Formats: sequence, structure tokens, C-alpha cells
Amino acid sequence: MADFKFDLVSPERRLASLDATEVQIPGADGDMTAMADHAPTITTLRPGILSVTHAKGTDDYFVSGGFAEITGGAVSVLAEKALPKGDVTREYMDGLIADADTAYEAAKQSGQGVDEADMIRNTLVDAMRAIGV
Repeated sequence: MADFKFDLVSPERRLASLDATEVQIPGADGDMTAMADHAPTITTLRPGILSVTHAKGTDDYFVSGGFAEITGGAVSVLAEKALPKGDVTREYMDGLIADADTAYEAAKQSGQGVDEADMIRNTLVDAMRAIGV
């Protein structure tokens, strides 16, 4: 398989920069897999697990949201929050869910963005189950 450049950054740090053969992305409109020579695409992320396959194996990361830019030779992910899957704790996820609950209540009061806020909270709960914390 052909390799391409993969970068994963969050506001706090760069989590990965390596040659990859495949990246599985939790896109807001559904999961997608990027490989070399992929059609240029920009997508938003939903909370979930981003998996990167490379010469030494597969690395999994939890992302809370953000954007992915895919080109024929690279995938760049700018995540709102991101951690290696093994570093995610129950307390961390509980904090994100509490923030999502607050955003949901604010959306209900304003009457705007209620469905999106509810979807984000539910997706975080699903991600927490997938991680097993």
C-alpha cells in the first residue's frame, strides 16, 4: 500500500506526524477511510475514535470534534481535543459530557442548536462506551 503524510494536532500539542497507509475518520456525516490518492475533501469531525494504520501497526486517538483535510498525499486533522485512546479516563469523558449537557441546556433556552447539542452529547456517550471507560 502507498503511504501518505498524516498529522494530528490539537490546540495543546501535536499528537502524531507520520507516514500512514490508512486513516479511519469519525466524520460528522459518517465514518470515512482515507488512503493515498483520496479525492480532496474537508470534513468536520464528530466525537469518536480516529484510527491511523502505519508500518508499525495502528494507533487510535479519541477526538472530540474538529476538522480533517484530505488530499491525495496527506491527511491533516485539527481536533478540538484529542488524546491517545489509552490516555482517556472516565473522569475526562465525564467532564466532556458535563460540558455537552451545559451546552444542551443553553441551546434549549435560546431555542437554537438543540438538535446539534443533543447529538454531540449522545455521540460522546457512544464514544465513551467504545473506549470502554
